[in-house]
Amino acid sequence: MPAAATFAQEIAIVTGGSRGIGLAIARRLGRLGARVALCARSQSSVEAALGALRADGVQALGMPADVTSAEAVRSFVERVRQSLGGVSILVNNAGIGVFRPALELEEADWDRVLDTNLKGAWLASRVVAPIMVAAGRGHIIHIASLAGKNTFAGGAAYCASKWGLRGLAGCMAEELRGRGIRVSTIFPGTVHTEFSPHAGKDPLRMLQPEDVAHVVEMLVRQSPQSFVSEVDLRPAQKP
Repeated sequence: MPAAATFAQEIAIVTGGSRGIGLAIARRLGRLGARVALCARSQSSVEAALGALRADGVQALGMPADVTSAEAVRSFVERVRQSLGGVSILVNNAGIGVFRPALELEEADWDRVLDTNLKGAWLASRVVAPIMVAAGRGHIIHIASLAGKNTFAGGAAYCASKWGLRGLAGCMAEELRGRGIRVSTIFPGTVHTEFSPHAGKDPLRMLQPEDVAHVVEMLVRQSPQSFVSEVDLRPAQKP
């Protein structure tokens, strides 16, 4: 991937980019000089994120898009292509969580979590990867979770989605590495965001969204002859 001086040539998509980890990643890539496009579930969320980015000197494109819908993902990526050009960085960050015992989950809850966290990453990658293949380069980054390597009570749907994301990413990495596309997955521990209240934990000891954004920057700065397939990111002290 490029040195700092050439990030102006990069076009990055961040799904779930309106707040928390996604917004921090969009801001970091924008500060590096990349042209950034983000999507979220509502127009109001997109507008708020774009306002925050522009106030920070980052110019970005955004639109509402449901990552569980193939047509919505296609429409979003096509708008990015028409407005900015070919996508060279994709960050699959969109995610939700429903936390309750496996036998108490409703089918709708299971479908919503798996469709957003796993199917959404596949749909976005399926549309963007051919663009990168045509260009002969690109970087796809999946934002997973340490729940994709560890299990816990109440985490059945969420853990299943993140374990599945790890499998998807590994297969994609093998299929695309020979075409100049690097596929990486970040597995953060507890991050202080609106995603989960993390009752009883000290937010000052948690990872911050900017910590995940820092890893994204590290990944896209890798020299062309190598790539980092997985990164486990943990707080220095247990919250």
